[in-house]
Amino acid sequence: MKLWVAQGFGVGRIPVAPGTFGSVVGVLWFGLLLLTGSMWLFVAGTIAAIALSVWLCGVAEKTLGQTDPGSVVLDEIAAIPVCFLGWVAVLVFKTGALPGVAQFFSAPTWPLTLGVFVAFRFFDVAKPWPVYQSQSLPGGWGVTIDDVLAAVYVNAVVLLVYAGKTLL
Repeated sequence: MKLWVAQGFGVGRIPVAPGTFGSVVGVLWFGLLLLTGSMWLFVAGTIAAIALSVWLCGVAEKTLGQTDPGSVVLDEIAAIPVCFLGWVAVLVFKTGALPGVAQFFSAPTWPLTLGVFVAFRFFDVAKPWPVYQSQSLPGGWGVTIDDVLAAVYVNAVVLLVYAGKTLL
């Protein structure tokens, strides 16, 4: 059961691009967090998913006898909501409420959501400093933190794009 969850409920067993498919599940997780309507539950769910990822990805490494096995995608799932934190924070600041799902998946905004997704996949694969170096952390920490750091890079890009739009 623990391995199945670490493998993204089986999605990580897809033989081609398991990290990308895990990230798709992460987008679903992001949507579920938005449906709570509560910023506190959004943040708590994101933190809980990261903690669960650290634990279960470490268990999966031991079970499979591999370091950061490709089939283990819970780290991508947990990191996707982090990719959107900057955007969510801007919207919360503007409106005083957690945005709804439509704010990210409607006709005018889905290309931006897709851009966030693609940026995450880019930074997760490219592993700029310190993303690559964080993989040397022990156990599930090394598996999970590199994805969280890739998501931080995504936030930097999102906030730079947002700042550029507001200055024009």
